[in-house]
Amino acid sequence: MNAKYMYSFLAVLALFFLAYLGVRVPGLPVVFGILLPYAAVIIFIIGVGNRIMGWARSAVPFRITTTCGQQKSLSWIEQNKIDNPSSKGAVIVRMLLEVLCFRSLFRNTRIKMKEGPKLTYHLEIFLWIGALAFHYAFLVTILRHLRLFTEPVPYLIRLLETVDSFFRLEILYDVVQIGLPGVFISGFVLLAAAVYLFLRRLFIPQVKYISLAADYFPLFLIMGIAFTGIFMRYFSKVNVAAAKELAMGLVTFSPHIPESSISGVFYAHLLFVCVLLAYFPFSKLMHMGGIFLSPTRNLPGNTREVRHINPWNYPVKVHSYEAYEDDFREKMIEAGLPVVKQPAETAPEEKE
Repeated sequence: MNAKYMYSFLAVLALFFLAYLGVRVPGLPVVFGILLPYAAVIIFIIGVGNRIMGWARSAVPFRITTTCGQQKSLSWIEQNKIDNPSSKGAVIVRMLLEVLCFRSLFRNTRIKMKEGPKLTYHLEIFLWIGALAFHYAFLVTILRHLRLFTEPVPYLIRLLETVDSFFRLEILYDVVQIGLPGVFISGFVLLAAAVYLFLRRLFIPQVKYISLAADYFPLFLIMGIAFTGIFMRYFSKVNVAAAKELAMGLVTFSPHIPESSISGVFYAHLLFVCVLLAYFPFSKLMHMGGIFLSPTRNLPGNTREVRHINPWNYPVKVHSYEAYEDDFREKMIEAGLPVVKQPAETAPEEKE
């Protein structure tokens, strides 16, 4: 058994029971419903801002772009404008493809050894699909939850909910299912994608070898968020009005615990979200912001047409070749070394 993922799993399980049982103690709902959400948001904002400012202040002494195509050079050599951009517009296009479509991950390959022995390369297409589904499902889920923090609910959020919940249970099952809420596809896709990414770390030896407990912990947190959300919507009775009252109190800075009770599963769901927010700035999840400040992605590959001078270089006294030759010309001639300038003719009066 892999102790790395077991530690993470037990930590998430302990968080669940801490919230589920803790809210039954008088006074603790204030901690789980008000104090922890505010603390998590503050840690998230300060932590993310600190990481971003640290990256922004980092020196970039030269172009270190990651390229997969021909750089702009001679007019008769065709340039790959997206993979090796030389202008800001092309860099923006490459960044959009990277952020929205995970283009570099789509082109990722995995090496396998076959009989022969023979090395073969395979596209990681399932990893690309899983990552794409995971991130977009997470985005849709977050946007849907803005319903709890706005009044009235914006039209775009209601439209997104309609598109996300077009798939209804009564289409799949018999008439007995009529009246159940529409199924939000994003919640199930998020859970399935997180499980896939976890199993990939578990069963692919190379990925398992480099996986740490810090890699499993956010996956279990996200699986916990998705599972408790699905459980509350389809299997458990949760006071949605009270949940929105709590959320509106937080965003309007008039926090209070609703008089109507909310289930312990809701507080466990909320605790998972808070822990994920607080953990975010200190984890690999910060690649969400780091990709925009990565010099391997956000710089054009124009080293053949623009000389990049390091602005942080301190002034250095240089000794030019001309000055060097003036100092050592006679010794260079004696040693048989070529010189650019010949020594001046000796004056006539000196010859006499």
